Amino acid sequence: MPTSPSDASSDPAADRRHLLGAFLRRHRERLTPAEAGFAAKGGSTRRRTPGLRREELAQLCGISPTWYTWLEQGRDVSVSPSALARVAEALHLTAAERAYLFELTRKRDPDAPAVGAADNPPPALLAALSAMTAPAYLLDRLWTAVGWNPAAERLFGGWLGGAEPNLLRYVFLDHSARSFIQDWENRARRLLAEFRADTARHPDDPAVRALVDGLRQASALFAQLWEDHGVLEREGGMRRFNHPLDGTLMLEQLTLRPGGRSGHTLVMLVASSDRVAADRRETGD
Repeated sequence: MPTSPSDASSDPAADRRHLLGAFLRRHRERLTPAEAGFAAKGGSTRRRTPGLRREELAQLCGISPTWYTWLEQGRDVSVSPSALARVAEALHLTAAERAYLFELTRKRDPDAPAVGAADNPPPALLAALSAMTAPAYLLDRLWTAVGWNPAAERLFGGWLGGAEPNLLRYVFLDHSARSFIQDWENRARRLLAEFRADTARHPDDPAVRALVDGLRQASALFAQLWEDHGVLEREGGMRRFNHPLDGTLMLEQLTLRPGGRSGHTLVMLVASSDRVAADRRETGD
């Protein structure tokens, strides 16, 4: 038997079910019978229930009215991805609303792109890189650089100017990274913890597993840090480099996540506010 909301103790799963119920009810009530394809009977348009009735939505989805009612009531019922997809279609959900529906239920949308599918960088992001004067680069879901501007290539010549565009492979396998990145081991540890957190949303991605397995075999430090299970949010902050031409550099990293549910990350490195203030004092600006 399903659990009623009053029987469930307060926990994250129960909270998600109640959010799901409220979300479904709100979108059902805003959908008119005409939009759903139900013609008014006898020419009358008067209805006590705003929007669609539960029974009507259940009919559109090809599911039991009782089961749908329990879903709106926040009960602990089993729900399949295919049934959720039919609900999303019946409610005319937008792409963002549909993604939210599947996030609440912790289910994978059957119509979502396959895990590991190619995710080409949006042209607008590549154009944005060219418009930036500060060093900037674009990472895909594997943290492989798929675009950068000339300033970034000058700064990261050993990485972006080389044959290895993957950031993790560069940091852990290219010996020049150890002298270029100040406090290299601590930065490598934090980078890996950020990567683990970032890829936790796609634990079954074969490309991620292949990258991790290859690095564990190639780098003892990577293998050790991976077993530590460190997890950190991708953060900005100060970054210090020993540049072969420009000497010691201290730059502030900004990490941006473009909208549109892209799997890409835009990273910029700008002069620190203290350095900018000092330059202005020197020039009298």
